[in-house]
Amino acid sequence: MLPVVFVSHGAPTLAVDVGDPTHAFLSALGRELPLPRAIIVISAHWEDDVFAVTGAERLSTIHDFSGFPAELYDIRYEPPGDPALAARIAGLIAGAGLPSRVDPARGLDHGAWVPLMLAYPAADIPVVQVSLRRGLDAAQHIALGRALAPLRKDHLIIASGSAVHNLRMLDWAAMGQPAQDAASAPWAAAFEDWLRETMALSGVPRQSRLAEWESAPEARRAHAREEHLIPLHVAAGAGGDEPAALVHQSWQMGNLSLSAWRLGK
Repeated sequence: MLPVVFVSHGAPTLAVDVGDPTHAFLSALGRELPLPRAIIVISAHWEDDVFAVTGAERLSTIHDFSGFPAELYDIRYEPPGDPALAARIAGLIAGAGLPSRVDPARGLDHGAWVPLMLAYPAADIPVVQVSLRRGLDAAQHIALGRALAPLRKDHLIIASGSAVHNLRMLDWAAMGQPAQDAASAPWAAAFEDWLRETMALSGVPRQSRLAEWESAPEARRAHAREEHLIPLHVAAGAGGDEPAALVHQSWQMGNLSLSAWRLGK
C-alpha cells in the first residue's frame, strides 16, 4: 500500500527557486517514496462540473498563470498518461455515486506539474490528473478520496494545494525572498494550528473535522475561497484510518503556508 501525500505548491516560481526549502523538499520527495506504477494527482487549479480525469496518452504542460518570469513559460513537463487507468478511475468515482468523465485532451496545470517536475524530473512515470468538482463540497471530495483509495496498492496519490492560501493577505513585496519559519499574522497561525490538530487525528474524526472546516479559527481568512484546501480533503479520504505525519512546513510571502502531510507509510 503506497502512501498519500498532500503538498503545498506555492507560486509557480517554486519550480526554479532552488534556494527555497519547499523546492528542496519536493526535489527529495520522489527518492523518499516507494516507486509507483503511476501517479494520480489532484490539483487546486482544475475544477469541472463533474470529477474529470485526464485520458490523454501524453500530458501537455499548461502554463495557467501570467506575469511571471519568462523562464517559467519555457518549462515543459509532459509525462505519459494512462488512458486505461483514467477509465478505471472514472469508473470508481461513478461507483461511489459521484459524476465523472474522462477528458481526452486536458494536460497538467502548474499545481500538478510544479511538484511533479521536482519530485520526478525524468517524467517517465505515467500520470493521471483528477479534477475538483465545482461547488467545492467538502464531503464530496472526501468521498472522492475514498473512491480512489483501492488504487493505492501500486499507485501514488498526490494532492496539491496550500494549507493557508489567501492572495489578498500576502506580502507581494516579499516575492522571491527567503521562506519564513512562522506566519507573520496570528490569523494564519491559528488556522494552521487547527489544521495540524485535525491531521493528527485519523479516520472518521479527521474527516469529520475537515468536512466542517469553515468552523475552524479564522477559516475564511485562511481560505477566502477553498480550492487550495479541498485537495487535502481528497488526501484525507484516501488515507482512511492511517496516521498523517507533517513532513514539511515553511511560509512564503508572510502568510502562505507550504505545509505537507504524508498519510500512511
